[in-house]
Amino acid sequence: MTTTIAPTELFLAGRWTSGGAGTLATVNPSTGETLAEVASASAEDVDTAVAAATDALRGDWAAVPPSQKGNLLTKLADLVERDAEALARLEALEIGVPFGFASALFVPNLIGSLRYYAGWADKINGELVVNDGYFGAPTHAYTRREPVGVIAAIVPWNAPLMILGWKLAPALATGNAVIVKPAEDASLAILHLAKLVEEAGFPAGTVQVLPGAGAVVGEALAVHPGVHKVSFTGSTETGRRILRNSAGNFKRTTLELGGKSPQIVFEDANLDSAIRGAAMGIFSNQGQVCAAGTRIFVHRSIHDAVLDGLKIAAEAQIVGDPFEASTTMGPLINRAQRDKVLGYVEKGQAEGAKLVTGGTTADGPGFFVNPAVFAGTNDQVIAREEIFGPVGTVIPFDDDAEAIALANDNDYGLAATVWTTDLSRAHTVSAALQAGAVGVNGWSPLGPQLPWGGLKASGVGRELGYEGILANTEAKTVTIVL
Repeated sequence: MTTTIAPTELFLAGRWTSGGAGTLATVNPSTGETLAEVASASAEDVDTAVAAATDALRGDWAAVPPSQKGNLLTKLADLVERDAEALARLEALEIGVPFGFASALFVPNLIGSLRYYAGWADKINGELVVNDGYFGAPTHAYTRREPVGVIAAIVPWNAPLMILGWKLAPALATGNAVIVKPAEDASLAILHLAKLVEEAGFPAGTVQVLPGAGAVVGEALAVHPGVHKVSFTGSTETGRRILRNSAGNFKRTTLELGGKSPQIVFEDANLDSAIRGAAMGIFSNQGQVCAAGTRIFVHRSIHDAVLDGLKIAAEAQIVGDPFEASTTMGPLINRAQRDKVLGYVEKGQAEGAKLVTGGTTADGPGFFVNPAVFAGTNDQVIAREEIFGPVGTVIPFDDDAEAIALANDNDYGLAATVWTTDLSRAHTVSAALQAGAVGVNGWSPLGPQLPWGGLKASGVGRELGYEGILANTEAKTVTIVL
């Protein structure tokens, strides 16, 4: 199998150039070896990018008609489809996700987001506003939806292409210019996408990609007076810092942050489907998912059956080379993340949770961890804090009210899953859960049409769906006194 290598320079003001802060090493988490040295942007590079984005908004990009903006997004989607294998390969190389998973979800979701918002580009309308007039004179009043301006898109390492699509596609459809800051551990696939942006023919400065250190590039984007919005996906701690830094010029923010998502398995659930789905929620992408359903609340009458089923599912995972067709779980992103996950396994045991299976390092080089299943309680640290690894905790409950109370008893509120065959219960429990998105009989359904975002410490704002249009535009009211 050949190795695909992406560009390693900054994509800045329509040109490929070295970074002002040297380079960053991108490491293959399956081997621990360096894949590439990627250019690292400086604060001065951020200044250059903001100036180029501002010029695009005032010039070439602003002059592109809405339907042509849609055509450019469609062309970009076609190019991503053409290079789908190369892009999935890059994600498998740099983040360790199984190649098949990246091919089946991450890249298709990016294509879907680009096509969905391409269709919106010439349909973003204001509305006529009926009102009482102006001191007795009639008026004609209406709203316009206008671009926010320069948007900083700060992307995490766990699903770079998919999550960038959630930010990039609606921002471009609504006429904004976007400066992308990839995660330090995962720049290559996004840099390849930048090459496709260039090939599609977007005007210079419309989309720029600045790899680099978060403390340098991310910080500079958050405080820059020429940036009008920050869209960030990542940890709650970093989200708080971005929110504080963005206050200088009252930037708009969309923050999709951490999660500790509950999955509730009721006694009437289809047990086989619930166990398979709950396992997917724990182990997908090595558990490195903001919406990972790692708190599994199970009715006491079926608790042991679900616990046994998840133990079997965990032990059936094939942990190994992301490019082997049989692999279902690759490595964690880096050594620090692996050690963090193993540390939580130790904390869980120290607090009295029963480790049913897993929680050990796998054989060979790289940052592999065997998936872990605990039997525990909702007050233990493994059920309170985001682990961002393949560690699930199964917790019993006795009735619907207790299940809801346990599920809501957490600082996070990103997603939740309900497993039941009772339609009334499905609607009632979904309404009561404190989460931005609830899946019933399916873990974390995702699609460009479905708004996504969290409550509480899981963030503010929404991406995707029509909410993505609203999040990337400002409403301007025009009132004409007749």
